[in-house]
Amino acid sequence: MRLFRSLTLLLTLVAPTAFADDLYQVEMILVRQNAVPAIVSRAAPEDWAAGAQRLNPDSLRTPSLNGEVEKLTASNDYTVLLHKAWQQNLSEEATKVAISEGKEQFGQFPIEGTLNLKLGRFTDVDADFWVNQINSDGLVTASERLKTDSHTKNGQLNFLDAGHLGMLIKITSLTAPAPRPVPDEIPD
Repeated sequence: MRLFRSLTLLLTLVAPTAFADDLYQVEMILVRQNAVPAIVSRAAPEDWAAGAQRLNPDSLRTPSLNGEVEKLTASNDYTVLLHKAWQQNLSEEATKVAISEGKEQFGQFPIEGTLNLKLGRFTDVDADFWVNQINSDGLVTASERLKTDSHTKNGQLNFLDAGHLGMLIKITSLTAPAPRPVPDEIPD
């Protein structure tokens, strides 16, 4: 019986732990790649945010990737369309958030979309965004769409390429300890 308890304890220490519901900072930059011809898709659906929770204004944070935005803006190769940072809980169960920018007209925004995030060894990112042209009556007349899914490495800047639209995204744990710096010299 004692051996069984010891073995059980050992297995719980060695077994991989499930990813808990932890707090993360998510930062994203939506860009248009100017060298690639725009692909105009059907207009964004009216229920573009179906099943997604809206970003709470209290969760918004000051973006940290301003240097990257400056480089992109200085280049004629890219146009920065959206730059947001927020914090949210992530877990092994997918969480879908709705993100928008610009003046709302009849439930539509100039830029609107959803991010579906699922934590694992890597974070699964399912992005679905529309860049809308809205006429003077407030109706969407044309849209460009970014639809992509990817496995992203946490704590690193990842680029999701979807043709003429792309997304830079960085997902950083706010609860995990920071990695130790690499020593300048390795002692003998």
